Amino acid sequence: MRKNEFKKLLQSGKHGLNGWIAVPNSYQAEVYAAQGFDACTIDMQHGAPQMSDVIPLLQAISLSGVTPMVRVPWNEPSHIQRVLDMGAYGVICPMINTKAEAEAFVSSGRYPPMGARSNGPYRASQYGGADYQPNANDEIMLFAMIETREAMKNLDAILSVPGLDGTYVGPSDLSLSYGRPAILDVTDPEVLAEMKAIAQKTRKAGKIAGAHTDGAKTAKKRFDEGYHFCTLFNDIRVLAMAAQNMVREARGLEKAEASKSY
Repeated sequence: MRKNEFKKLLQSGKHGLNGWIAVPNSYQAEVYAAQGFDACTIDMQHGAPQMSDVIPLLQAISLSGVTPMVRVPWNEPSHIQRVLDMGAYGVICPMINTKAEAEAFVSSGRYPPMGARSNGPYRASQYGGADYQPNANDEIMLFAMIETREAMKNLDAILSVPGLDGTYVGPSDLSLSYGRPAILDVTDPEVLAEMKAIAQKTRKAGKIAGAHTDGAKTAKKRFDEGYHFCTLFNDIRVLAMAAQNMVREARGLEKAEASKSY
C-alpha cells in the first residue's frame, strides 16, 4: 500500500503544514496543493465541496504527491466510509465531544477487528494499491476535532480511544463555546490555556495534535505550544487576499489584514 507520507513526517517529530480546500474546482485544487504543503484537506463541513466533488479534488491533490485528507460534514458512518473508499488518507471529524463519539468515529474509519468499516475501497485500492485493505488501518489517519467545553471535560477519555491518531482543534468554535468571539489567533487566556492543554495531553497520549490557524504567524505560535501540524489559509482566502492586496497596492493603499475567524 502507498505509504502515508504525512503520517511518517509527523511521527518523525517534524512539523507539518496542511492546506485547506473550500472550493470544488479541481484545477484550483491542483494548483493550490502544489505549493509546498505536506497535506491538503477537502472541507465538506464549512466548504462548498459535495460528495460528488471529492474524487476530482482527491485526484487533483494527489498529482503533487501531497497527502489527501477530508473533513467530513459530521460523525456519520456513510460520510466517513465513502471518502475513505474514494482514497482519502486522513479524515478530520468535527464536534467529537465524548469517548463514545470518538469510538463511533474510529469504528467507521477502521476495518475489523479494530472497527466496523465495510470493505469496498473502489478508488482507494487504485490510489493506495492492491494491498490496500489489509494495510489501511496502519496508514489512514483519523483526527477528532476538539472544539467545545464538553470535549475539554472528556479529553482524556477521548484520547484513550484505540485507533484514534490524534486531535484537531477548531479555535473558533472552541472560543464560542467559552463565550468568546470566534477567532483563530486565540488571545483569550482561558481559551489559550485550553488549547495548550490539548497539545500537551495529546502528546502525552502518544498521539498527534493539529490546529486550524489564520496563517504562518499563528501557526508558529501553535508549533511552539506543542502542535504537530497546522492548517494555513484555505484556498478561497488565499485568492481573496491576493486579489485584494493587488488592488490595494495599485491604489496606493496599505495591505489588508487577514481574517481572524476563518
